[in-house]
Amino acid sequence: MARRKKDENKSGDAEAQASSGTGSEAGASPSAPMKRKEYEREMRALHGELVALQEWVKSTGAKICIVFEGRDTAGKGGTIKRITERVSPRIFRVVALSAPTDREKSQMYIQRYIPHLPGAGEVVIFDRSWYNRAGVERVMGFCTPQDTERFLEQVPAVEKAMVDSGILLLKYWLEVGADEQTRRLESRINDPRKFWKLTDMDLKSYSRWFDYSRARDAMFAATDTSWAPWWVAHTDDKMRGRLNVISHLLSQVPYKPLPPRDITLPKRQRSGGYEDAHLSLRYIPTPF
Repeated sequence: MARRKKDENKSGDAEAQASSGTGSEAGASPSAPMKRKEYEREMRALHGELVALQEWVKSTGAKICIVFEGRDTAGKGGTIKRITERVSPRIFRVVALSAPTDREKSQMYIQRYIPHLPGAGEVVIFDRSWYNRAGVERVMGFCTPQDTERFLEQVPAVEKAMVDSGILLLKYWLEVGADEQTRRLESRINDPRKFWKLTDMDLKSYSRWFDYSRARDAMFAATDTSWAPWWVAHTDDKMRGRLNVISHLLSQVPYKPLPPRDITLPKRQRSGGYEDAHLSLRYIPTPF
């Protein structure tokens, strides 16, 4: 319970910061980077809480939908990995849709996202979502201004229907500064582990910082509602950002840890005369 109280206090601070704006002065990351050892200690505790959340979702049939949006390199993928790395992929599902097909383009815009919404006992995380229409599609000219305006008018009602159906909808915007975004993109150029992340779209989007700022502001103004508010997290410091997002997420779900099970490993069966088969198997090399 001490962890939950701590998370609730952090959540209150985050709410105050988010309501004051998204500028660098509003809830910005501390200048001193967090030590890796401290980060892993805090993350271990949060992972335990996420497992408790998972068991509560399974037992109650709760439906949770989490949306992550933000500029390129803001840390959406890394945050989602830390959320999901210790829980079951059968309960926590990550949805990252590719570009729409011709058929999907002919549908109501949000239609292709609806089949992925959570059923009972599921947590669904959208790594980018229907808000593509308010962001990248608007900025890069993949839709008309009228398309974006229509989307912004309609989506609050769609999200109200989600919430009324029993879905707990959490929307996070990860905010990264211009200098930090430049540093992260440059780090991808020569790193073979990260090069795949650097797409032509990233390069085109990079030059349109203020177009994305205008799109973000318009999205907040139209879709920050009482039933589905936006929560802003500064992520220039990746470690602090991830911890802050996960602790806030936990504070927004009314879960209660289930009583621990009394588990004792059963005795193994006797061999019953079994002997190794001495098969000619192919073992992998062991260079390590």
